[in-house]
Amino acid sequence: MQYIDNVIFLILLIAGFGLFAKSLMKIYRNIQLGKEINRSDKKSERWETMARVAMGQSKMVKRPVAGILHLFVYVGFIIINIELIEIIVDGIFGTHRFLASVFGHSFYSFFTATLEVLALLVIIGVVVFFIRRNFYGVKRLTMKELFGWPKHDANWILIIEFALMIAFLKMNTADWVLQQRGLLPEHGSFPVSSTLLGPIFSNFSDGFLFFTEKAAWWFHFVGILFFMNYLYYSKHLHIILAFPSTWYANLEKKGKFNNLESVTKEIKLMMDPNADPYAAPAEGAEADVPSKFGAEDIFDLNQVQLLNAYSCTECGRCTSVCPANITGKKLSPRLILMKTRDRMEEVGRNIDKNGKFVDDGKKLLNDYITKEELWACTTCNACTEACPILLDPLSIIFEMRRFLVMEQSAAPQELNLMMTNVENNAAPWQYNQADRLNWANEN
Repeated sequence: MQYIDNVIFLILLIAGFGLFAKSLMKIYRNIQLGKEINRSDKKSERWETMARVAMGQSKMVKRPVAGILHLFVYVGFIIINIELIEIIVDGIFGTHRFLASVFGHSFYSFFTATLEVLALLVIIGVVVFFIRRNFYGVKRLTMKELFGWPKHDANWILIIEFALMIAFLKMNTADWVLQQRGLLPEHGSFPVSSTLLGPIFSNFSDGFLFFTEKAAWWFHFVGILFFMNYLYYSKHLHIILAFPSTWYANLEKKGKFNNLESVTKEIKLMMDPNADPYAAPAEGAEADVPSKFGAEDIFDLNQVQLLNAYSCTECGRCTSVCPANITGKKLSPRLILMKTRDRMEEVGRNIDKNGKFVDDGKKLLNDYITKEELWACTTCNACTEACPILLDPLSIIFEMRRFLVMEQSAAPQELNLMMTNVENNAAPWQYNQADRLNWANEN
């Protein structure tokens, strides 16, 4: 019976990490539904970008208040969970503060004191964020597209992080008081918990303190497992996916669109005076022609675009600078990524149910993202510039526009007129080529 705690701990640990691994495999499978894209170039620049943007939070601090608070929460929460190593060892083997014997007294005291300060900063950060999100009225955080689950999800994450940090400090306070009474070996330094909670806990009995220390320890452990598995259903997947998203980010100059290789070859052939227009295509050339131009559904997008959809934290920085959205248009770059993710999840559930994807009669285009949203975009790249983790909603818009133009000839009348003029007159204006220089003769 003395090992019952260790057995329960091990069962929870295996179950928690097993479910987390299963969720990650689902995400990976859904991303693999997209087209392959080679982003393995410029490796040194990609590593530097990931370190600077994802780890260093360089784009977050462009808005100093939110950026610094986010840095507190992010760095604090990640570093504090290094203690998960100690919790796992203590839980499996029944030890108490295992890392104290590894680090030595001085460094372990520095380590625990640092965690305490970071825990306090996390608490301050999440409280300010909760007030800011629910009572301060930041427009991008109170838009209609966040009503319902997105808003509740953001609040639940803040509440969970707050509860975990409070449990962490309560555990340390009870431990510190018991150490002062000589009932536990003296390990660590606890400047925050001993100062803020120590005077209160000093009035409690030994039995209550042992119970509180152990209850807070279990709460912290189970809470971390719950948080880890909740990520799959949350916008906070960016905690993990921000790193691959920044590594696979488009490093080309903003505004440079990708050309279709098959179309480029066709144009070069048309412009080559020595080419034989009646010659049979080279063997295998038909395979170079894509089955579809542009994107109608998630299967037509590339894997980085689908990764972007899962990585979006719904902060709304992209939408807050979008000129179309600011002027009252329906387009919201944030919502483009959210809808892409929703469609991916729907396709994933379809695969889970049937073993493979069975046509459900739905598409990303029209069923999730409307033509009105797509054509409202000015392709100014303000959204990609604003994103703190280099996501690219514009690329999704561009591919879906490409489908409308090249597959359905469904461009707005103004664009169709312009393209007809370019085809007939070699200029976007509706006049004869012979008259193109008449303006030079005008007085």
